[in-house]
Amino acid sequence: MRDAIVLENVSKVYSLSYTTTGVKNFLTHLPAYIKKMRKRRFWALKDISLTVHRGEAFGITGRNGAGKSTLLCLIAGVMKPTTGDIRIEGRVAPLLELGAGFHPELTGRENIILNGVLLGMTRREIKKKLPEIIAFSELEEFIDQPIRTYSSGMLARLGFSVAVHIDPEILLIDEILAVGDTQFQKKCLDRMLTFKKNGSTIVHVSHNIPQIKMLCDRVALIDGGRLREIKMAEEL
Repeated sequence: MRDAIVLENVSKVYSLSYTTTGVKNFLTHLPAYIKKMRKRRFWALKDISLTVHRGEAFGITGRNGAGKSTLLCLIAGVMKPTTGDIRIEGRVAPLLELGAGFHPELTGRENIILNGVLLGMTRREIKKKLPEIIAFSELEEFIDQPIRTYSSGMLARLGFSVAVHIDPEILLIDEILAVGDTQFQKKCLDRMLTFKKNGSTIVHVSHNIPQIKMLCDRVALIDGGRLREIKMAEEL
């Protein structure tokens, strides 16, 4: 089985801000300050190695702050790892944050075109699929209103609708199915199951264990920025 995503010893570190109490005091106690500054490096992820097979639905779960979303952002290419190597094979559609890539003053229709271009579609491709995208979002009544007037649920509908209509080979989803009404959540899940059936690769971050068990083949458990284990979804 070919691999769609390969991570080898991937880490992500952030340097936390540190404020001194004055230049004189800083210079006087320089060794102590250097030691404190080193301690204020935060490892969001540490030595993550995993492989996602082509056509696999792969889940990522863990407590808040475990590093799940950071991991997904690294896979999406939104951020670069501090160390390690990430290899991706296939057209990626990342849906990482509500309203990401949208402009608040543009209408829903205009933002579909903008978001589609950002995801790699041509304007001709987007315009051809525009009616289908709008219909899937169920936002016909509001599609020509600026999205600053949209609720978080409406943004989720619009973002998901664009992402799943660009025919991605790899679909990255971060908790998006937790937003919106139950009927639309089911509609999104059904669409993802169709993608899985058609051979697309899915990486899905969620706290919803029943949903992960329904959609995913394998699941990575992240805790404290480290990969604790990878198990079959039905074993959760």
